[in-house]
Amino acid sequence: QVQLVESGGGLVQPGGSLRLSCAASGNVATIIYMGWYRQAPGKARELVATFTSGGYINYADSVKGRFTISRDNAKVTSDLDMNNLKPEDTAVYYCRGRSRSDSYWGQGTQVTVSS
Repeated sequence: QVQLVESGGGLVQPGGSLRLSCAASGNVATIIYMGWYRQAPGKARELVATFTSGGYINYADSVKGRFTISRDNAKVTSDLDMNNLKPEDTAVYYCRGRSRSDSYWGQGTQVTVSS
């Protein structure tokens, strides 16, 4: 079993910045993928950014150039640095980890971008 815990969410003004962190615990040796997703009210969950064990990074077009994903393989953590935040970034942000056969989700952390 793997447990993922997100932190760092909160209220921020448009144009501001926020850092989200995801910490993994448990049987973390098998994790081959970590990523961030978000779900806005009334919308489906969508991919924000991913970071594979092979070092491949992908961003959603909507956040490219504003968000940066990082990963510490030894500690099995992932950070999402969010800059120039917009109201449309408001969502619950989820950390996801994947092993060969299983997928794990954190509980989510709320990010609200509003003046």
